[in-house]
Amino acid sequence: MISSVRGEVLSVGLDHAVVEVGGVGFAVFATPATLGGLRRGQEARLETLLVVREDSLTLYGFADAEERELFVLLQTVSGVGPRLALATLAVLDPQSLRRALADGDTATLTRIPGVGRKSAERLVVELRDKVVAPAPVLAGDVRPLVTGNAHRDQVVEALVGLGFTARPAEAAVDGILAGDPDAEPAALLRSALATLGRT
Repeated sequence: MISSVRGEVLSVGLDHAVVEVGGVGFAVFATPATLGGLRRGQEARLETLLVVREDSLTLYGFADAEERELFVLLQTVSGVGPRLALATLAVLDPQSLRRALADGDTATLTRIPGVGRKSAERLVVELRDKVVAPAPVLAGDVRPLVTGNAHRDQVVEALVGLGFTARPAEAAVDGILAGDPDAEPAALLRSALATLGRT
């Protein structure tokens, strides 16, 4: 198993980055928040998990071990694969996810694309006892939202790929671009996810 990678960031896309390790470029799929912390040309270290399928080898990257653990834990629930697990971590940071599971907050969980009421209830039932609820959030602990990007179609496509329907995705992106037409693509995607997560 490839448990981590460290090397120069060759490129950063909307859903993955390419990190060069020992002369080999690894495509690492990650959440917008994790990708937002990477800079092309700089060295980065990511916790990783290699998911092996019959027809593919896919490497997923995480900012820290906690995110990776939650990614693995989510997939123990029936019907949750790597794509939905990554979408979950894209919408909810680890602290928010742990709190929602511990509190049985299905309303928060249904903000995740592809998770309906029944799926949210299943997540709570199967994972509630496996997570430790975080301490209450103080005002200064809330992550600031980062606003977004003029590569509209590319960002909308990424949102649809995460499970959102096209019309709400377009509306979210257009709303953010109205306030900041020159925003970066990764930041726009993060903001759009935050907006869609509140609806």
